[in-house]
Amino acid sequence: MQVSVMFSGGKDSSLSAILLEPFFEVELITCSFSLLPVWEVAAETAERLGFPHRIINPDVSILEKAYDMIMEDGFPKNAINFIHRNVIEHLAADPNVTFIADGIRRDDRVPMLEMSQIRSIEDRFGVHYMCPLKGYGRAAVNELVKKHLVIEEGLSEDVLKADYEAELREMIVLNHGPDKIKEIFPTHVQSHVIERKMSMNE
Repeated sequence: MQVSVMFSGGKDSSLSAILLEPFFEVELITCSFSLLPVWEVAAETAERLGFPHRIINPDVSILEKAYDMIMEDGFPKNAINFIHRNVIEHLAADPNVTFIADGIRRDDRVPMLEMSQIRSIEDRFGVHYMCPLKGYGRAAVNELVKKHLVIEEGLSEDVLKADYEAELREMIVLNHGPDKIKEIFPTHVQSHVIERKMSMNE
């Protein structure tokens, strides 16, 4: 069986793929609205992790709608969750996709789907949606990362990753300049996976 794992090149989506590896043929999926070549970062990381990788290109109107939402709200939560839901639906519409997974953890608020949204997607598209890290908190994820991954971490504006935020930020910068980013996005740390750690048996 194949599972399509939404992949940004960060530690959460990488760990999700590794956790699913014993049970599925894993393919990594990166969303691109073609505003930035962020998919290149994800493709390089996917190759180092040893998983096949492909890019999906949902309609840019999704990003534009999210931009309108974030400018109205003044914060990113609703906009990013909107993108996530629409990207999952875009992937679910692929007749060759049956299992979809992402890197959402137990305590995450962004991006995430409500239970009613998950059930709706599964019912409408005949897919199965999974979150391998849903039972893991931040500290537990960090322990897994120490054992299995080599990563770099830094502030979100300094670490390029193929997540929804990157292209949403770019659209804001193009329309309002970089100072607007500081008003909307809280400062937070991002991760980018460099490679797997070699086990003692390898």
